[in-house]
Amino acid sequence: MKIPRDISAEKLIKLLRKFDYIQTRQTGSHIRLSSKFTGIHQHITIPNHNPIKLGTLNNILKDIAENLNLDKKDLIKKLFT
Repeated sequence: MKIPRDISAEKLIKLLRKFDYIQTRQTGSHIRLSSKFTGIHQHITIPNHNPIKLGTLNNILKDIAENLNLDKKDLIKKLFT
């Protein structure tokens, strides 16, 4: 499955709630999310853009998949299907 090209920050944040990511702060146009889903505290920063650029979204998903010990393709399937 390919990464969707029209994902907004708001929609991505809602989808990441499946993995216990919550918004902890916002500075300007960047939103910080935190999660302890795997027992390890992880922070990620998402630009508040609509849509999020594909390369940026790819890097965000790669970081999340690494933290969750998932393949990026599996994470994409779980989030977007």
